[in-house]
Amino acid sequence: MTPSELLADAFGRIAQVGRDVVDGLDEEQLAHRPGPDANPIGWLVWHLARVQDDHVADVAGLEQVWTAQGFHDKFGLPFDASDIGYGHSSEQVAHVRVDAERLAAYLAAVHEQTLRYVEGLAPEDLDRVVDERWDPPVTLGVRLVSVVNDDAQHLGQAAYVRGLLGA
Repeated sequence: MTPSELLADAFGRIAQVGRDVVDGLDEEQLAHRPGPDANPIGWLVWHLARVQDDHVADVAGLEQVWTAQGFHDKFGLPFDASDIGYGHSSEQVAHVRVDAERLAAYLAAVHEQTLRYVEGLAPEDLDRVVDERWDPPVTLGVRLVSVVNDDAQHLGQAAYVRGLLGA
C-alpha cells in the first residue's frame, strides 16, 4: 500500500462514517445538544468537513469546496465564508441548523476534492513543509494525518450523540 492509498483509505472512512452518522436524521436531531453547551451532530459534521476542506485546499493550492461549489450560500449560515468553526461560542454553534442531505452532499464534495488530491501524491511529497509557524515545521504528511485525526475525533463525538438519541 502506498502512502497515497493509505490516505485515500483514511479519508474514505471519514466520508463513510460521516454519511452514516447523519443518515436519516431530521434537522431537530442534528441540532440536539445533550448538554447546554455540547456540540450537536450537525455542527460536528459541518465543522469537520470545513476543517478538511480548508486544510486540504490550502496545501493543494485549490479553492475550498465551500465557496467554489456554492455551499456557503446553500447553507446560509451567518458566518464569514472563511469560518471553519474553530473557537465557536455556544451561541455560534447553535446557529448551525442544517439538514442531513445538504450536510452529506457537502461532506461528499469535500471528500471528492480530497481524494483527487491525495491520489496524486508521491511518497516524497509528504515531506514538503506546508507550515513554518510551528517548531518543528509541519510537513504535508503531518498536516494530512492531523486532519484525519481531528475528523475522526469529531465523528466519534457525533456518533456518541446519535447513540444518545437512540437513532
